[in-house]
Amino acid sequence: MTLVEDIVVKRLGRVEYSSTWVAMRAFTKARDESTPDELWLLEHPPVYTVGQGAPLPGPGNAIPVLKTDRGGDVTYHGPGQAVIYTLVDLARRSIKVKGFVWLLEQTVIDLLGGRAERRPGAPGVYVDGAKIAALGIRVVRGRAYHGLALNVDMDLSPFAAIDPCGYPGLRVTQMRELGFTDSAETAASRLSRLLLEKLDA
Repeated sequence: MTLVEDIVVKRLGRVEYSSTWVAMRAFTKARDESTPDELWLLEHPPVYTVGQGAPLPGPGNAIPVLKTDRGGDVTYHGPGQAVIYTLVDLARRSIKVKGFVWLLEQTVIDLLGGRAERRPGAPGVYVDGAKIAALGIRVVRGRAYHGLALNVDMDLSPFAAIDPCGYPGLRVTQMRELGFTDSAETAASRLSRLLLEKLDA
C-alpha cells in the first residue's frame, strides 16, 4: 500500500469479484468528508459482470455471472486484465460524473498512445474499432466506486459468449496484440500513476 498525498493505492493481487464488490460498497458507505480516496489495483478470476438494467447472458457457460450495481452492460473479467477500482470522492474534487468517465478514458489513451480512441455514445477505449478497456462506475452521495478494466495479456475467448458492453459483434483486443509486453500488474501500476497525476492536477 502506498499513499500519494490524499490518495491511497492498494495492490490486491488476484481477488474474487464478489468479495471485492462487497468491500467497495462498505468502504463507500463508511467513508466521510475526511476519508482519503483509494485506488485498488487487482485482477479477478474468470467472471462475467452485468451492470444495472442490462439483461443477464444466456445459460450454457461455466464462467460465473454476477449482477452488480455499476453502470454499463455486460463484460468479462479474467486473469491478465488490469482492473483499477476508483474509490474517489468526486464531490470533494469538484469532478462531474461525465468528466470522471472522460478522465478514466483519457488515462488509458495516454498509456496506449495515439492509436487509442473514444467512440461517441459508447464509454470505454477502442483501437481500430476493437474495445480494449471497459468502464463502469457507480456514484453514491458524490462518491464513486467500481472503475476500469484494461485487457493486457489474457484469454479473450470468453468475450465471444457475450455482446461486450451490449454491442453485438463488438471485437475486443488487448495490449499484447498491440505489441506491448507489460504484465497486468505492470500496466495497472502505470495506469495508476497517470491517474494520480490527473486527480492531483
